[in-house]
Amino acid sequence: MPSALPLASLIPPVAVGEAQYRRQVGHDIRHELSTIMLLASVLTSSKDIGPVSRGRVGQILAETHWLGELIRAYDQAPDGDGRDPRGADVIRLDLLVADIVRPIRLSSSTRVSVDADEVSARVNRLAFWRALRNFFCNALVAAGPDGQLAVAVSEAEGFAIVDVDDDGPGFDPRRATPSSLGLRITAELVDSWGGHLQIGTGSLGGCSVRLVLPQGG
Repeated sequence: MPSALPLASLIPPVAVGEAQYRRQVGHDIRHELSTIMLLASVLTSSKDIGPVSRGRVGQILAETHWLGELIRAYDQAPDGDGRDPRGADVIRLDLLVADIVRPIRLSSSTRVSVDADEVSARVNRLAFWRALRNFFCNALVAAGPDGQLAVAVSEAEGFAIVDVDDDGPGFDPRRATPSSLGLRITAELVDSWGGHLQIGTGSLGGCSVRLVLPQGG
């Protein structure tokens, strides 16, 4: 029986730089995500789990879709200043907020209330999702497991408004910088969409972050 040649000897060598390695790892991650999504899809229709568990599995599936979008954005990002080259679309902010809050309620004991009107704005969907996730995670840490987080989506005078309030100790500029909290990046994004970012004390006594954007039409 002839000896088998190692697979590596049959494939021409490829120089692997940083960008190439990033694409290779992204390729492998996407395969793993596909497996997780397939398993979750099977579970959502399984008859041996109850409706509550089925809902949680459905949320896992939704989160893997977001992770897939993040990986695609990472793969497509050009080398350079790191700015997202993709444009903006008219997005329902109330639906996007609901997508973010849903897994938080399932995975955290922090009380989260949402008061959301049907409001749209022209933003980059993934970039805005990332910005809100950042704010929500910061607010959850500040509020703690026994605390409270209030989210509101509204409109006023042609502007879409998203408020994220917590009952934590409040924002202290001496202990945290906009850069360390991701606020500077988000402020630049919001500015590029024609809006602005406000930070202060909210209705719950802690930190309040308000995103103000022109309404989409």
